[in-house]
Amino acid sequence: MPVTAVVGAQYGDEGKGRIVDFLAEDTDIVIRFQGGDNAGHTVVNQHGEFRLHLVPSGIFHSRVTCLIGAGTVINPAALLRELAELEAAGIDTSRLLLTNRAQMLLPHHRVLDAIEEEARGDHQIGTTSRGIGPAYRQKAARSGVRIGDLMHPEYLRARLELSLSSVNRTLSQFGSDPIEIDSLLAQCSDWADKLVGRIVDPIPLLRQALRNEKKILLEGQLGAMKDLDWGTYPFVTSSNPIAGFAAVGAGLPPQQITNVLGVAKAYQTSVGAGPFPGELTDSVGVRLRDIGREYGATTGRPRRTGWYDAVAVRHAAWLNGMTEIAVTKLDVLDTFREIKLCKAYRLPDGTCIEHVPDTHVLEQVEPVLECWEGWQQDTTSVRTWDNLPEAARCYLERLQELAGVPIRYVSVGAERRAMFKV
Repeated sequence: MPVTAVVGAQYGDEGKGRIVDFLAEDTDIVIRFQGGDNAGHTVVNQHGEFRLHLVPSGIFHSRVTCLIGAGTVINPAALLRELAELEAAGIDTSRLLLTNRAQMLLPHHRVLDAIEEEARGDHQIGTTSRGIGPAYRQKAARSGVRIGDLMHPEYLRARLELSLSSVNRTLSQFGSDPIEIDSLLAQCSDWADKLVGRIVDPIPLLRQALRNEKKILLEGQLGAMKDLDWGTYPFVTSSNPIAGFAAVGAGLPPQQITNVLGVAKAYQTSVGAGPFPGELTDSVGVRLRDIGREYGATTGRPRRTGWYDAVAVRHAAWLNGMTEIAVTKLDVLDTFREIKLCKAYRLPDGTCIEHVPDTHVLEQVEPVLECWEGWQQDTTSVRTWDNLPEAARCYLERLQELAGVPIRYVSVGAERRAMFKV
C-alpha cells in the first residue's frame, strides 16, 4: 500500500498544493503533517482558484478523506473561515477531520508573534506573524492546548490556566493587556460547537487504512531550506517540513512511507529574511516575479527570486530520501533567451563546494552558475515529455542529473490539467 510524502525541495512555495490536488485523484487519504495557516497552497481546478492554509489539498476530490495531523498547529478561527470559503464555492468539506492531538493556535499566539518580531529590530526573521512560532514553542514547553481539549471543557480550563500564566507574563513585559480566561473559554466553546464533530483519534482510522491497502498522501508545508534543523536557521519555520517528520506528524510508522516526491520550481523563490544564494535583485528577478506571479498566497508579500539552485535541491533530496521530483512553473521560463542555474557555491577564499553549509557560511557564498539556451516557445499547452522543446528537455535533464533523482512530473501552468507525467 503506497504512502507518498509530498515535500518542498527549496524554500517553500514550490507548488506542493497543486501537486497534491493532481495526485489526490487516485488517493484515499490526504494528511497535512506539519505547519499552520502560514501555508498558502494554491490550487486551480474546475472549481476555481483556491488558497489553502490548513485544509489538505485533496479536499476537491469527493472520495478523499482529509486529515489535519498531529504535527500541525490549528487556528480554529482561520480554519472555520477557510471552510466557509470552500463551502461557498460548493465544495463538500464533510470529509475533513482534525487529529485530536494537534496543537491549538490561539489569538494570543499571533499577538506574541507580532510583538516579538518587532522587538528583533534589525534581526527580524520575516515571520508571517500568524502565531506559528509561539504555538510550537508552547508545545515544546508542554504548556500548549490541543484541539482535542475542546471536547473536555473542565480539562480545557485547566490547560488554559497553565498556558496563560506564562503568556500573560510575557505580554506584560511588552506592555500588552493580559488575556482573560473567561472570554477565551467562551470563544473556545463557540469553536467546539462547530468543530468537535470533526475531531478524531487518527490511529484506528490509519491502521484500518493500511490493512485495506488504501493510498495515502502526506502533504508538507514550506521546504527543506526552511526546516527547523536543516534549513537556514534561524531564518526557518518552527517545525520540520521534511519527510523524516511526515510519519511523526501524520501518525504512521516511518517504514510505511514508500515514496517521497520532492517539489521544485524551475527557478527558485523565498519569502522572509536569510541567505538566498543566486538571488536576482535586477530586472531579471523582477521579470521572474511578474511572470510567475510570485507574491505570497498568505501574506501577499513579493517573493525573492533567483535562478534554480541545484545545491539546495540536492541538499533537500538527501535529507528527504527523495525517490522522485516534480518540477513546476517550467512555463515561466518560456520567454527567456538565456537561463542559468547554480551548480555549486564559491566561498570567499575561492574554494567551491557542492553542499549547503551552515547559515553564517551560506551568507558569504557566491553561486557558481551554468548558462543554458532558452527555448523561447510557449509550453503551456504541452502535455507530454516528447512535445517539450528540445532546449527545455535538455534543461530538465540537467536538473535531474544534478539532483540525482528522476523527474517524474512537469507542470507548465497553474491548472490541474497543465501537469503531465514523464
